[in-house]
Amino acid sequence: ADFDAKKKRKVAEIYQALNSDPIDVPKLRRMAISEGGLLTDEIRCKVWPKLLSVNTDDLPPLPAGKELREDNKDYQQVLLDVRRSLRRFPPGMPDDQREGLQEELIDIILHVLKRNPQLHYYQGYHDIVVTFLLVVGDRLATALVEKLSMHHLRDFMYPTMDNTKQILNYLMLIVDQVNPEVHDFMQSAEVGTIFALSWLITWFGHVLSDFRHVVRLYDFFLACHPLMPIYFAAAIVWHRKQEVLDCECDMASVHHLLSQIPQDLPYESLISKAGDIFVQFPPSKLTKKAAQAERTAASTFKDFELASVQQRPDTVLRQRFRERLRGEERLRGEERTKSVLTKPRTNRFVKLAVMGLTVALGAAALAMVKSALEWAPKFQLQIFP
Repeated sequence: ADFDAKKKRKVAEIYQALNSDPIDVPKLRRMAISEGGLLTDEIRCKVWPKLLSVNTDDLPPLPAGKELREDNKDYQQVLLDVRRSLRRFPPGMPDDQREGLQEELIDIILHVLKRNPQLHYYQGYHDIVVTFLLVVGDRLATALVEKLSMHHLRDFMYPTMDNTKQILNYLMLIVDQVNPEVHDFMQSAEVGTIFALSWLITWFGHVLSDFRHVVRLYDFFLACHPLMPIYFAAAIVWHRKQEVLDCECDMASVHHLLSQIPQDLPYESLISKAGDIFVQFPPSKLTKKAAQAERTAASTFKDFELASVQQRPDTVLRQRFRERLRGEERLRGEERTKSVLTKPRTNRFVKLAVMGLTVALGAAALAMVKSALEWAPKFQLQIFP
């Protein structure tokens, strides 16, 4: 009963945020992150577009499937992947209904690729698209997936996998921060990070069998920084630290253990943990470690600034790299900005970290979104017209 009362309260708060003028997007982000996420698919249909700043009043009509399929270089591969996606549909769904949805799935994917020839299809993309299709239907799914593909998923859609590999490398850096012992063990086993590839590029859609867990994670990822899935992956490794350390220290054993994802993960506490790790080791810190070089004042603020304009993950990294190359003059300018911009922020992060961050509701995750939006009012105007 207590849970139901809490749920009712949360539903009321979500609708209040949706009905306020202007729509209270920061609050919707907090709701999507906090315990239970957005609760129902009906609410997701209303909130997901707001989290991705997609205007639902102005959705383009979907083209006829036949014209999409002719002369499309990706059609055969998409068809194969979609045919293999049976287990992504609810068990017990009538065959003809499922087949209809599979046709829609093919059309959505081909439509997004045709409109954006710079995007390259990858195996696993359909796992993300089917999640949107099942929650919001084909027309809205097409608009949301297109936006997502230009931002959060952009790194996985280059002709090569270089950017994806770079993001996967972050996993070991994060594990090293939260549990050096596990990191060293994994290094000795030479396990690499390929076990997490399907987690990352499908937002866990491919590896979790319970659809409720998948959409709960999508609530979280849509409300956060584009790199959050890799922090969540690190939270899973952290959660299984004892199993890892008890394993034989060789590649096959550790890879086998980690790639078999347990279905009964404590999702809410892992979401909290991922938010906490993000606050303590934001992407700017990781890049600094990755580059092993002196870096200028690319404060955590910048990560939020980029997240607020819905940058894709790798842009953050490239931006850092360019900054390092810009030499002394830039450094002097940045030092001046730094004193203005980052000192109070950094202290705030230190305070958060010291407070001991693992609260059931993910206080850090909430603070993180709240601060992101408080600190970037000028961007808010652009994204949430």
